[in-house]
Amino acid sequence: MLACCGAAALLGLEAHPVAVEVDLAPGLPGFQLVGLSDASGRDARERVRSALRNSGFRLPQSRVVVSLAPADLPKQGAGFDLAIALALLVASGQLDPARLQAHWAFGELSLDGSLRPVQGVLAVVLAAQQAAASGLILPQANASEAPVLDALPLYPASSLSAVVAALQGRASWSSRPQLHPCQPPFVGVDLQQVLGQSQGRRAAELAAAGGHHLLLVGPPGCGKTMLASALLGLLPPLDNEQALMVSHIHTMVGLRSAGAPLLHQPPFRAPHHSSTAAALVGGGLGPRPGELTLAHHGLLFLDELAEFRRPVLDQLRQPLESGEVLIARAKQALRFPSQTLLVGATNPCPCGWWGDPRQGCCCGQHRRQQYWNRISGPLLDRFDLQVSLRSDACASPSSSPPEATAVVARRVHRARQRMRQRNPSGRCNGRLTAAQLNGCVQLSPQAEGWWRDERLAHLLSGRRRHRLLAVAQTLADLAASPVVEPQHLAEALLFRSLERSVARDGGLDPGLAGRPGVAAD
Repeated sequence: MLACCGAAALLGLEAHPVAVEVDLAPGLPGFQLVGLSDASGRDARERVRSALRNSGFRLPQSRVVVSLAPADLPKQGAGFDLAIALALLVASGQLDPARLQAHWAFGELSLDGSLRPVQGVLAVVLAAQQAAASGLILPQANASEAPVLDALPLYPASSLSAVVAALQGRASWSSRPQLHPCQPPFVGVDLQQVLGQSQGRRAAELAAAGGHHLLLVGPPGCGKTMLASALLGLLPPLDNEQALMVSHIHTMVGLRSAGAPLLHQPPFRAPHHSSTAAALVGGGLGPRPGELTLAHHGLLFLDELAEFRRPVLDQLRQPLESGEVLIARAKQALRFPSQTLLVGATNPCPCGWWGDPRQGCCCGQHRRQQYWNRISGPLLDRFDLQVSLRSDACASPSSSPPEATAVVARRVHRARQRMRQRNPSGRCNGRLTAAQLNGCVQLSPQAEGWWRDERLAHLLSGRRRHRLLAVAQTLADLAASPVVEPQHLAEALLFRSLERSVARDGGLDPGLAGRPGVAAD
């Protein structure tokens, strides 16, 4: 007798349908499994045998052939155990075929028949819905990380015998737990701990509100790393949909146990400057997500940005623009999400003291030019906010006490609410395309004249005008202004002064750090 049950194979972060077929034929008793690698097939065969026997089911005394189709699809892991066992029960007459019709099953079996949590449940749920499956049977421990979909019933269970009893109507399915957020108290740097650097704190608020990439330039010890850590506390918590995706990504790379509580705090990733392109963007043997994807819906902090190899940094350009990483191989192409907030920090020169009023720079212009050449112009152009920090700003804090993270985070939250009301897609200003931005930004009459000034058009390229307008709109949202005013455009333009200084002088202009709107005061 032939029986079939649906399952899924994981490739990257996506799942692909797999048909688990079982055939019982006359002949010497045996158990042959085709479609899996030798090691995975041998392990699955022994687990299924022991689980069936210890759950009280009869092992067929005939030749058993199990096929996982399509054969050319790479398949690995223990998620096929449950589907193999159920199809085997149907083929041996111990389970009515009608009970399993069009159902998918995904889970690992223990030797005693209990179901163990597996990786990739979110991807399997979405694949089952797309394939119009009647339902998905999964381990009870994975139920909390599976999204609620009206078109796909989910059937969590704790063991193989519980699955069969529920399919036969002798018992009910396990109850599905609610989503449990895993949001420990924020223990990062509070903005109040950042002394001085008022413009750096302003840039952090703008970056968090509008999703604008931020570049911090300054001498050692001026607070670049502290500002990046404090920025994480300004990002809003992840909603359930975002938490599911972030938890799924971290589970697939082994940073989170399958079945663990969902992650509702935005991820923070800070790779070392010696990281390879595969580690930063993704790839390798059996392509895996890189740091850019691990920071999805969170913050990617690249400290010592100019110390990264230029070919590695240049691979960030396309993913930062599109919000996803495309890894092409000879037989497959994988897509990894990468909607992350990039924060870069670097010294102004190799010795770190160019432009500092307290300590002189020992680098010549040629060395500074070589140092900044490690960051290509197109990548530098991706940073909407470019801020120069001064070391003496920490020793001379402003007269007014700095705002706490909680106060600024509330302002960021209100600004994001205005963005969602204005933009149906719900994207931040920094994520909008030029067409989307032009359709929702309103300039005041004074700002309209300033924006159409020929001198400004000559100064900025099309991309830079688009990014400048996005930052100006975020400034207006933070100020609760219904329109963009000239002062918003002027402040947004000052945040792009650094790249012009680098292009002109081959390093940070010593006078740049004292200009209003660019340096700390």
